[in-house]
Amino acid sequence: MEPLWKLLYLLEPAPVTLVLTAVVVTFGSALRASNYGEEMERNRDLSEASITLDRSQALMIPIMSSCSLLLMFYLFSSVSQLLTAFTAVASASSLFFCLYPYVMYLKSQLGLADPYMSRCCSKFFTRIQGLLLLLCIGIVAAWLVSGHWILNNLLGISICVAFVSHVRLQNIKICAMLLACLFVYDIFWVFFSERLFGENVMVSVATQQASNPVHTVANSLSLPGLQLITKKLELPVKIVFPRNLFGGAVPGNSADFMMLGLGDMAIPAMLLSLVLSFDYRKSRDLVNPLDIPSAKGHKYIWYALSGYAIGLVTALAAGVLTHSPQPALLYLVPATLGPVIVLSWIRNELTELWEGTMPDMNGKARLTEV
Repeated sequence: MEPLWKLLYLLEPAPVTLVLTAVVVTFGSALRASNYGEEMERNRDLSEASITLDRSQALMIPIMSSCSLLLMFYLFSSVSQLLTAFTAVASASSLFFCLYPYVMYLKSQLGLADPYMSRCCSKFFTRIQGLLLLLCIGIVAAWLVSGHWILNNLLGISICVAFVSHVRLQNIKICAMLLACLFVYDIFWVFFSERLFGENVMVSVATQQASNPVHTVANSLSLPGLQLITKKLELPVKIVFPRNLFGGAVPGNSADFMMLGLGDMAIPAMLLSLVLSFDYRKSRDLVNPLDIPSAKGHKYIWYALSGYAIGLVTALAAGVLTHSPQPALLYLVPATLGPVIVLSWIRNELTELWEGTMPDMNGKARLTEV
């Protein structure tokens, strides 16, 4: 156990930036998912691209995650280039999804014309969509060439936002079950996997770097500028910050970076999205004008978000004091779910919050079509 004064490290730029980034991304993912849910209610095509998980499907996530973790632990070097290619495609589409609303807002504000250019997969593409897609592909290409941690974080954040918007849960009951299972999953793979597999599986997979297929192709073709292309890549399945944030870090040395997995932002963001929808419904259902001032008391989102920040700081503090990797969900699950459950029980809204369901987008789309 390290002395308590070591906790002053948490006031350095890298930990502060990591916490602020994680809090903003988690809240932003929840907000984007909530807004996207409203868009899906109005647009049938959008609802077809989303997945709403029931209880059995949600409970399969920890099982499938464990299988994927073991697969990457044993076969990462064999599939790393394929994994990098798949991640590049997912990153480009996720970045397009995140930037598109802002581009459309600028278009409407500036009054720009946006004619249709071509048709692909039974859908029309406009000129602005085509330019935005080229920009996203360019950013992914820059990441493949340089492997810079800022580009890695940008792509990772976009994947997190897109995942939370497209993979949805029916209610907080299912979300609580998923959080409880992932709570056990994270603890097992961080604390106990070394006893069974001889190595910390979670840490080993999280710190491995993938082979860069761009470097492999350039090397085989003897293309000029090969030395400018990085051989190894940090996949954007986590956000990373150099421990010496303003002094830089040695490229390729993962020990010089602080990291947080996307799951430690995406999974709490799914809870925050449900809480945000419940807050919105409660404020929308108020009919008596005298009840409007009390609507501020229904903002469960701020309790959950504050709990997330406290849980993340606690996880970092535990890592500093024990000088060992910590399962972030060990701290994040109680810190986010706990305040929401306790507060809703005090307000006699636990049943309504627990059983409340998300709108069935696919069902509404079918009903509209009929």
